[in-house]
Amino acid sequence: MQTQANKLKDIVSSSESKLPNTKFIAITSGKGGVGKSTISVNTAVLLSEFGYKVALFDADIGLANLDVLLNVRCAKNILNVLKGECSLDEIIMPVKKNLILIPGDSGDEILRYSDQFIYERFFKEATSLNDLDYIIIDTGAGIGDQTQLFLNAADEVIVVTVPDPAAITDAYATIKITSKFKSNIHLILNMVKSKKEAQLIFSKINKVAEENIGNDFKLNLIGSITNDKNIAKSIRNRTIFVNEYPNSLSTKDINNIVKKLVFKMEHKVLDDNKDKSFGGFIKRLIEQF
Repeated sequence: MQTQANKLKDIVSSSESKLPNTKFIAITSGKGGVGKSTISVNTAVLLSEFGYKVALFDADIGLANLDVLLNVRCAKNILNVLKGECSLDEIIMPVKKNLILIPGDSGDEILRYSDQFIYERFFKEATSLNDLDYIIIDTGAGIGDQTQLFLNAADEVIVVTVPDPAAITDAYATIKITSKFKSNIHLILNMVKSKKEAQLIFSKINKVAEENIGNDFKLNLIGSITNDKNIAKSIRNRTIFVNEYPNSLSTKDINNIVKKLVFKMEHKVLDDNKDKSFGGFIKRLIEQF
């Protein structure tokens, strides 16, 4: 693991900057129960173990549960900060080395508290997060307007689905709507029996996408995760799966996905005009209204 971390960190060692250069990855799904939040947590944990500074942003409105998965307690969230009830520093929860949790709320709720002084204070406080390498955004499931705000503001979007007809249909609906503002979307097939099954399902989804979305859009199968009963056991026990079962096939699957994601992100030329800070990300959310 340490060797992998060194190799991954070497990719960006020559391009370090004092300016914020945080990469925002939104993980979403067409329906609930497909393992989206579990993948978000374990992806963030592996990134942190590779040596990156990472934050998990819980943007699943009404169903926020990352604190439960991580076995930490969060009394307040980002909405409380924007309402002026607490500081940003008060809601940030350290999880482990290089990893923090930002309990989130979003959408039109944020805009109900538009006090300019509070916003200015928030954006000033947000500079303390400028050294983050990655923010993993765990969005709500489905194609609601609030979820779309986060997908639009993120640098990369990952859609998670499972080998279930209803889940696949909902995943495609999410992909189709998101393709209106993202020309490239990643797909993870979770709970699969084999790589062959994952590739077969992806081929079917991709064929429909090619026929209905357009030539400028690209759907990328960034990986699949083998079905593993120990994942459910880990969730019940509030432990982190990749740490609890480091030698499992599913952990290796997630590990491969994270390495692919890092490679793509570090070699992708992002919009130089975009504010790559957490405060800038929140601004992009607000400006969509």
